[in-house]
Amino acid sequence: MDDALLRTLTPTVIGVLVRRGADFAAAEDAVQDALIEAVRAWPDDPRRDPKGWLVTVAWRKFLDATRADSSRRHREVRVEAEPSPGPGEAVDDTLQLYFLCAHPSLTPASAVALTLRAVSGLTTRQIAQAYLVPESTMAQRISRAKRTVSEVRFNQPGDVATVLRVLYLVFNEGYGGSIDLAAEAIRLTRQLAAKTNHEEVAGLLALMLLHHARRPARTRTDGSLVPLAEQDRSLWDTRLIAEGVVVLQAALTRDRLGEFQAQAAIAALHADAQTAAETDWLQIVEWYDELVRLTDSPVARLNRAVAVGEADGPRAGLATLTGLDPTLPRYAAVAAYLHERDGDPVTAARLYAEAARSAPNLPERDHLTRQAARLNTQLRS
Repeated sequence: MDDALLRTLTPTVIGVLVRRGADFAAAEDAVQDALIEAVRAWPDDPRRDPKGWLVTVAWRKFLDATRADSSRRHREVRVEAEPSPGPGEAVDDTLQLYFLCAHPSLTPASAVALTLRAVSGLTTRQIAQAYLVPESTMAQRISRAKRTVSEVRFNQPGDVATVLRVLYLVFNEGYGGSIDLAAEAIRLTRQLAAKTNHEEVAGLLALMLLHHARRPARTRTDGSLVPLAEQDRSLWDTRLIAEGVVVLQAALTRDRLGEFQAQAAIAALHADAQTAAETDWLQIVEWYDELVRLTDSPVARLNRAVAVGEADGPRAGLATLTGLDPTLPRYAAVAAYLHERDGDPVTAARLYAEAARSAPNLPERDHLTRQAARLNTQLRS
């Protein structure tokens, strides 16, 4: 196998697919799949026309992915824009595919990445952002997962915890707005909740419902973000909030706390406040303490710093940031907010601008840029 030849042919084959109508990201993914097949097949059966073989296989991979994506979107359009309460509809094969991709031969991280790519249709870049790793690292992880499952039979499904992680990330991507997958994630989680008496399934469903209830208030008509404290709470969907609280309370009574239940409890406390000023930040800090104990997640610690800043003052929140990696996504945005509340607009403006440069999506970048511009205008006046 001539690795140099494959590296040389890769951009050429991508270019052929793009000229045939594939978008660049889809072409990259299709060629990557073709290269994996080449690595597996060529040593035993060398090709006289490597470029032609790669183009043919990559184009077939692209068409297969396009059909799979079309099928997924067809399932999504059957779902109402806002998910209806109660048990899910008759189960289709999507949830089964999630379990099959969460194969025991894969690590949980690889199983999640593979499912997000193969079933949910997210790009490698989106998955990398969700995992907080470089895109190249995620591409290698997905490639290894594909190689692994190509050698096993899909007759042994994965565990619930891995599937929950996939559903959580799919929902977050949809909730973030780059692909509308939130309602589909809720639909599948409803199905899973109807099939199992797992408290963390209920916790995840509650978390999704409580977050989704706030979606109408999260953006303005021009697409710009509205921070939680500034949202028009009359736009929140009280039906979804009520359902989420009921589901969460039932899960908590089982006294087997997990991370999704803890996150849902935090969301419920936000939903319970009639105004931002009435938010029970002390209880939220306590739930973040539980979440950090359960996960030791740097993201949970970062969010906890915001809550501490609201409960005990911005200086206490800034002290809580000590020990966290400043390169953590949204670290600069959190630090900027706390510095502004602490009366340091110069540092806050600099940090808002820094956060904007590393924002994961355009609406968030624009919001942070406006925050920096607002403070700089105040400083000049």
